[in-house]
Amino acid sequence: MPASPSTARAINDRLALHLLQQEGPLTAGQLKLLTGLSRPSVADLVERLAAAGLITVVGESGAQRRGPNARLYGIVADRAHLAALDVRTEGVAVAVTDLVGRVLTEASAPIHQDTGTGPAVEQAVALVERAVKEAGAERLHTVGIGAPGLIDPASGELRDSTGLPAWHRRLVAALQERLPEARVTVENETNLAALAEQREGAARDRDTFVLLWLGHGTGAAVVLDGRLLRGASGGTGEIGFLPVPGTGGLPSSTDCGGGFHALVGSAAIADLAAAHGLTADPEGPEPAAAALVRGAVAGPGDARSAAFLDALAGRVAVGVASVAALLDPGCVLLGGEVGQAGGAELAARVGRRLQGLSPLSTQVRPGELGGAAVLRGALLTARDRAQDELFAPPER
Repeated sequence: MPASPSTARAINDRLALHLLQQEGPLTAGQLKLLTGLSRPSVADLVERLAAAGLITVVGESGAQRRGPNARLYGIVADRAHLAALDVRTEGVAVAVTDLVGRVLTEASAPIHQDTGTGPAVEQAVALVERAVKEAGAERLHTVGIGAPGLIDPASGELRDSTGLPAWHRRLVAALQERLPEARVTVENETNLAALAEQREGAARDRDTFVLLWLGHGTGAAVVLDGRLLRGASGGTGEIGFLPVPGTGGLPSSTDCGGGFHALVGSAAIADLAAAHGLTADPEGPEPAAAALVRGAVAGPGDARSAAFLDALAGRVAVGVASVAALLDPGCVLLGGEVGQAGGAELAARVGRRLQGLSPLSTQVRPGELGGAAVLRGALLTARDRAQDELFAPPER
């Protein structure tokens, strides 16, 4: 059954808007070429989108040819402003962008472990409000939040998790209260990192892969056939609880200390480095575990560094082998600050160890975005949601 004229117009409008988002400003002639529409149809959709305040003339093209220059049309970037938050145990980072994703301002603030729930929430909300003001935005259309822990697939809310600060759950409600016009969404941090790596990072060529997050904590995101898996309770990828050899115990429902986390969490990496005689500046600009790994990679001729990297690679390979045996993803990315610090060197060592553990062919790649992947993924999801709403055809 053919689409009605109004439906066809809506489909064409959304196609044109997404092309303008992906390609940047385009002329009517370029839109005609890319959409395959007739010249009159393109003229009509340009008129509709301009009247709706979604696109405007942003310049001219064809200055080197004879005759009048063609108008360049672009999305009205300040039609909506968006914010993204990366919420960690030790602090929060925020970025504010326009509708096309241009970052207008970024800020971060530490939140100490002994800070009470109320003051911690107030610090985080105040950081967002300052960032919005610095960006020159009157209001936020959408806020995307990346946080550790489980997201309830039914409600979309962050579940109460043992070991995570209470202010994480309170923050979402506080932002919605202080920013009543904004659409606030929360997603697991590792899932957002995987989304960012698939769109803009090391998994651009993959429809199926697993991102293994190596940072302060440990997690995994599973993308199969282009689809992010969350699980019945939102727990897909809670690899820190995976029972593995070498931990001296088993994890419990409230403590992953006996699981994979005990092998590759930041504290475990620091202990492993110390056992090999390696130390890092505790006041340095990056987390200690990442600094230790980066330092070891920078000194490959050092026997202690090589032994440390081999030992760490062996630990990581245990988790990767488990993932490969269950999912056969064909590709595992090492993400997070530690994965970024280890880079191609650590990924290669893990890959070699994996060959002796698994019969399945699995590439091990370093993530390209590191710790910034969470914030980038939150921005991408916020932009998607805002554009889906703003680009939708008006109800008739």
